[in-house]
This record gives sequence, C-alpha cells and structure tokens, in this order.
Amino acid sequence: MDDSKGKEIRSVTIVGLIVNLVLSIIKFVAGFFGHSRAVIADAVHSLSDCTTDMAVLIGSHYWLSPPDDDHQYGHGRIETIVTLFIGLVLLAAGIGLGWNSVSNIHEKHSSTPGWIAVLAAAISIITKEILYRWTIKAGRRLKSSSLSANAWHHRSDALSSIPTLLAVTGSILLPSWSFLDHMGAIIVSIFIIQAAIKIIWPGLKEFIDAAAPPEVCDEIISTCMGFEEVRQVHKLRTRYVGVGIQVDIHIEVDGNLTITEGHAISGKVKYKVLENVSDVMDVLIHIEPASPE
Repeated sequence: MDDSKGKEIRSVTIVGLIVNLVLSIIKFVAGFFGHSRAVIADAVHSLSDCTTDMAVLIGSHYWLSPPDDDHQYGHGRIETIVTLFIGLVLLAAGIGLGWNSVSNIHEKHSSTPGWIAVLAAAISIITKEILYRWTIKAGRRLKSSSLSANAWHHRSDALSSIPTLLAVTGSILLPSWSFLDHMGAIIVSIFIIQAAIKIIWPGLKEFIDAAAPPEVCDEIISTCMGFEEVRQVHKLRTRYVGVGIQVDIHIEVDGNLTITEGHAISGKVKYKVLENVSDVMDVLIHIEPASPE
C-alpha cells in the first residue's frame, strides 16, 4: 500500500513539476518582452513551486518507509519536515518579492507593459487552478500533508496571477499609472506569504506534539464508550506523526474480569477507533479496574 501510495504521490508531483517549469518559462519570457515586473514576480513564484515539487519527490521515498529499529514509530515526521520546507520556501519568496516591489514602487517603466504579459497571466490562472484541484484531491485521498501543501502552493500561484492580470491590464490601458504593475507584484507577495503561513503553522504544531482537535478527541471517547464493557474513559492523549494521529487512552472495565478478557476488550476498542476515527494510525489502550463508585 505504501509503495503504491508513494508512486501515486510522485506521479502527481512530476506532472506538477513539468507544468511549473513550462509556466515559469512562459511568464519569464512574457514578463521580459512585455515589460512587466508583476509577471516576472509571478514567474519566480511558479519557479519556487519547482523547488517544492523536488522536495516532495525526494522526501516521499523516505517518509513512507515502514518502522525500523531506529524509527520505531515510522518515518512520518519526514513528511512534516518536507511540508515545513515548502512553507519556508514560499515565505522567503513572498517576502523577497514584496520587499523588492515596495523598494521600486516609485520607479517608472521605460515601456508600457504589453498584452503578451496579460496573456501569460491568464494562462497561469487557468492552468494552476486545474493543477490545484487535481493535486488537492489526490492529497486528501492519499492523506498526504505534503501533497496537500504543494496543492495550496499551486492555488496561491493561481490566485496571485489574478492581481497580476488586473495590474498589467490597468498599466496598459492607463500608461500614466505604471505603478499599478508594482502594486500587482506587492499583492502577489501578500498572497504568497499568506499561503506560506497556512502551510507552516500545522507543521509546527506537529513538531511540538499538539493534540488532535477537540471534535476528534470527542469522537475517540464516544467510540470507546460505545462498548457496554467500558465503564469509563480518561487520560486521553493524542499527537500527530505526519498526517496520522497516535492515541493513548485509559479505559476502565469490570475489575473481576481476567487478563485475557480485558485484553480482548482493549483489542475490540482499538480496532473500532481505528475504523471509526479518520486519520488515527495507532491506538495504545491501558486497561484499569473500574472504581467501586
């Protein structure tokens, strides 16, 4: 399963890599000959997508590896590292482009942007939105945070091309308003930074062992309490490893049961939680005798 999952992740990413390379070239050429700083900024954004595509391609060979003696909980955190890398690359690109655009906002264009720049932006919007929808669908189905992060990288590229399109068009129709092209580049950088934060924050929470959301914890507890043999549930602890949730929970049962009977109950509860609660990858259950009261 992990091998087929890895192959599918890499197949989706390779398609994205090829599309990003082609779009980067188109936008660089259109931005240069169309005299548009905003389109060139957009081309850099597309090029940064290529970096993250490579990170997913390389990282997927490692995070899907089964547990071993050195990594007994598996290699899921490698995917978290790749996801954070994608976010940091995106953040750096956004800050760099924004700073450059703000620094040069009063600089006038020597030539009015051309319609070729508008065409490149329009092609980017359509292509990257299609790529986003395809990639995010695969990321959710395969439960891959890095693939989903890469999808949002595609979406940010599509969204950032919208103000680019408007700014370049405005600069062409109103030549005296050449600052619109610089403003378009600044808006692009804001979109990029916003997308980066959305990618980085969940990854940081995984690294500090943040618990699963309250609704997930409630679902785990209600699933355990669905067994008549379970008298009480307490000391629930959860944490993420990659996209999977590890669960540690104490359940109280009749103290007169044998060890074998208690073990059988814990097995039933464990597999029910794994079956019912999405993203749960492992459950450790501690059996305790129910208190008399």
